[in-house]
Amino acid sequence: MSPPPSHLWRGFAGLRVVADVHGEAAQFIAAIEGALAADMFVLQLGDLTDHGPDSPEVLRRMFALIDAGQGLFLLGNHDHKLRRALAGEAVRVQPEGLGRTLAQLDAAPDGPALKARAIAEIARAPAWIRDGGRVFAHGGFHPGMLHAPPPPGAGAAKAHGLVTRAIFGQVTGRMRADGFPDRVHDWVDRIPRDMLVVVGHDRRSTDGRPVTADGLLGGRCVFLDCGAGKGGHLAWLDLPAWA
Repeated sequence: MSPPPSHLWRGFAGLRVVADVHGEAAQFIAAIEGALAADMFVLQLGDLTDHGPDSPEVLRRMFALIDAGQGLFLLGNHDHKLRRALAGEAVRVQPEGLGRTLAQLDAAPDGPALKARAIAEIARAPAWIRDGGRVFAHGGFHPGMLHAPPPPGAGAAKAHGLVTRAIFGQVTGRMRADGFPDRVHDWVDRIPRDMLVVVGHDRRSTDGRPVTADGLLGGRCVFLDCGAGKGGHLAWLDLPAWA
């Protein structure tokens, strides 16, 4: 059995957890450079692309971190959809989101190589990581994540079971007026005492700072997405390398 992804940051001085980037390359570069200067491993929570001005450069930087053993990204819903589009599957393409990323990749001189690398890396991106008393996921938590590793190849398969919770969060089955699924956060109350969960996906912040929520069982969640690529900014959380 292969070691859990959390072994990758053992030996680093710390762990920098970076929220949804959504194509904001300049902000991502700043987060990376600060982390590397402090000998911190970069764990990005998914949704690397779409909306922002330079998704190709975000992918280049992320792949460079992976190659150097200095970073890893989790599977997000936008990453999952990007891979499907690049693999030729029929997906809904929002002009300001995935459509912008695909156009940027088509215009990039290394576009074909980036597309091929994205297909491969998204396929093997972990859907969640448990690291002792911490869980990292893109969209949401489920207690099952405490007892099972993420399935291999989740990014190359149709989302189901815990992967659905990990990349989409908890949905009601209803659609909001803006055409997106209605989401709830009841899962926060199922986080065990003294457990920390860090997610992106939902921009819950109203003041530009990440939102911390305490659950009924005594667990805690940090919602790290502050709207990068969508009129907000990129946020990150620095943690000890050891849980």
